[in-house]
Amino acid sequence: MARSRSQQETPQATNRAIIDLLTTIMVYKFEDKSQREVEEMLGITLRETRVYREIKEEGRVQGEKSLVLRQLTRRVGELPQQVRQRVESLSLEQLENLGEALLDFTSMTDLDAWLAGLSDRQ
Repeated sequence: MARSRSQQETPQATNRAIIDLLTTIMVYKFEDKSQREVEEMLGITLRETRVYREIKEEGRVQGEKSLVLRQLTRRVGELPQQVRQRVESLSLEQLENLGEALLDFTSMTDLDAWLAGLSDRQ
């Protein structure tokens, strides 16, 4: 009896999930080891794992936040804590849009207007 394609894909998806889970555990268990040492122990390349991709994406978002906050401070002055928190809560796409828009800002009023208009643009 031939197995359907979905029956064949399910074990593969389950196996991938198990490998991702074990990799995550190993990465955290051996946090004192270098990436290369962990890869040699596991016999895999960490760049292929979900953990690596998630960490990389998180780093990208944090880098974008840091850059936009520095640019805003330089452009409109020191940001009030409430405004800073609002900017830090933006999605990556919103941060990228703000990064472009802030080039036209001349004051905190421009930033406030942009943030107020966020709900209109969504």
